[in-house]
This record gives sequence, structure tokens and C-alpha cells, in this order.
Amino acid sequence: MKKPFREHHLLTLLEEYNKQTLPLDRFLSDYFRSHKALGSKDRSFIAETVYSLMRWQGLLDHWCKAPHSWERRYQAYQSFDINKAIHDKEIPNHLRVSFPKVLFDLLVTHYGEEKALKLCLASNEPAPTTVRINTLKTSREALFEHWRNQYSVHLCQHSPVGITFDKKINFFELPEFRAGSFEIQDEGSQLVAALVKAAPGQQIMDYCAGSGGKTLAFAPAMKGSGQIYLHDIRPHSLSEGRRRLRRAGIENAQIVQSQSPLLKKLKKKMDWVLVDVPCSGTGTLRRNPDMKWKFTQEMLLRLVGQQRTIFEQALSFLKPEGTIVYATCSILPEENQQQLEHFMKIYSLTLKAHPFQSLPKFGGMDGFFAATFVKNN
Repeated sequence: MKKPFREHHLLTLLEEYNKQTLPLDRFLSDYFRSHKALGSKDRSFIAETVYSLMRWQGLLDHWCKAPHSWERRYQAYQSFDINKAIHDKEIPNHLRVSFPKVLFDLLVTHYGEEKALKLCLASNEPAPTTVRINTLKTSREALFEHWRNQYSVHLCQHSPVGITFDKKINFFELPEFRAGSFEIQDEGSQLVAALVKAAPGQQIMDYCAGSGGKTLAFAPAMKGSGQIYLHDIRPHSLSEGRRRLRRAGIENAQIVQSQSPLLKKLKKKMDWVLVDVPCSGTGTLRRNPDMKWKFTQEMLLRLVGQQRTIFEQALSFLKPEGTIVYATCSILPEENQQQLEHFMKIYSLTLKAHPFQSLPKFGGMDGFFAATFVKNN
């Protein structure tokens, strides 16, 4: 029997996702772009269901018969009470919270069982939608006043430039977005970017810049003076960064590709270096639930090695008495506190302040870690 339109696309999308390596959000975006018949309500239903199935895959597999397929998981998702199953203590803990055992056990080792359970359940909730106001274009107060009568919004508790929307909307269609007045950015990410105390006239390197989200956050403090260099090994991310910088009205920033001869000239010249390293993403699983099913101890060890290499590369751009910020979106000490100890032992660095750490919390920010070091003479 022919499946309903939405269900057909939902299951087709999931089966195709299993055959490739793109992250879930990128794959979803590509799928919707290539299937124009899907309307906005169709896309919304499919995206929400895909994310729910991915979050609860472990618990659904415990509930439905083998061999497991997305069709059986979807049937189970429709037919049984997840909230009831979460509290069923006859189900093994890692399955109750729908986490791979290797990752759950690691969280228990570091946080204890009770806190690990809370972290996992918080990571299975949809993340709040938070925006960061571009103070080059407007103020938080002005945008909040403009939006409060149209949407359900509230001011972020910790970020002075953050506003949270209680319901998702199509931000990209808003005239304020097209004008560069704001960007979507988790409150925790905003706070990490704020650790870069950028000042007019300084030289700053955003070493693993991606598409420039954190540069966009600290650049306004420079008031157009000085220079920011965005570096990444992913050209497509830097291309997106260039568009975002233009939209935000940031003119004192330039893209530096990984093969650029300019890199050599910038060695030991930076007042600040931000190095937001590749990591396990365990602090942002609400947004990327597919990542937890890819987690292995081998992957973690490989990432720890990459982080140390990247940090050393980034450090080479820092001038004497300059400041470097090491950041992850991980909640694992192997990538955070233990790396901090390694850097302190190997390099001539002084920890400038107590490290920043946030943990995934219901209705709150994602999990981030950041440590600020000063380079000694």
C-alpha cells in the first residue's frame, strides 16, 4: 500500500541518511532543497520527527522488534509512551535515556549516575532558539521592544546581547536578519565569544573560524579598527563566513585560507587567538543528536590528539603576553580540563581566569568549555 506523502519522504530521507556521511542538519537541508514539492508544514513535520527519532533511537530499538529499521522505529515512536519509558527502572539506564552505552558510561564516570541521567535527558530535548544582537546595527533593547508584541520572547539571563524565542520562526525571512541586525547563536556560544576581550586597534586570529559565528560576536567591540583574521581548513565554511561578515557590516576582517602565504607573516603578531577546536560535540547533542550514535572511544582519542596539534598551531600566531582562548562544545573532561592541564604543562602559559563551562540544561544553553591563557615571555 502506498505510504502517505509525508511518511514516504520521512522514511526515504532516513534511509538515504544512513548511506552517507554528512551531518544530519546538512543532509536535511540538502534533501529539502532537492524536493521542492515539500511545503513549509511538510518540512517542519519531517524535520521535527527526524530529530525525535534520532534522539530516541536507542530507546525505540529496545522497544521494537529486530531487525531494526526506520519504519519500525517510526511505528514504535507513534505507539508507545516515551515519557513513561524514561521512568521504567527495569530498562537499563543508558537505554532509558537513549544514549550509546560507551558514552553514557563515560558521563557516569565523570559526573556520577544521577547527573549523567539528567545531562542525557536534557540533551534529548529540543534546544531553545536564541539570537545574538549585532550592536553595530542596533541594540538588544530596540529589537526586544520591536519583537515582544509579535513573538513570545525573553531576554537571555547571562548574555547581554541575547534574546530567546519560545517558538521557532523563519528567521531568515525577517527584514532584521537580512539587514544584519542579528544572528542565531546559542547563549553559551555567545559567552565563549565574549571571552575574547577585543579592543580597537588589536590583531585577532579566529583560528578554527568555521563560518565566523564567534568573530561576528566579538568584532563590534573593535569599532572597525584593527584586524581580524578568519582561518579554517574548510573553504565552504569560510565562504559562508564572508557572506555573514558582509551582512553584519564588519569591514575589519579578512579570510585567510589554509594555504595562504599570509599565514607565515602573521606568526607571533596576534594580541588574541581564539581556537574553537573540533570536538565530540557532546555539549550540543540537542541540535546534533546524530553525533551521539557516532561516538567511540577511538574517535575521542583521535580528537584529543587533533586538539593538541591545532592548539600548538594556533599558539604560534600569538605574540608574547598575548591571550589565547581554547574552546570546545564538549562536556567531556578529556577534551576540556585534561587538555588545559596538558597545555599548562607543555607551554609557557598562565591561566588568566577560572575556565568557563556550561552544561546542557532544560530550557537553557548548550554545553561549552573555554579556558583563557596568557603567553609568558
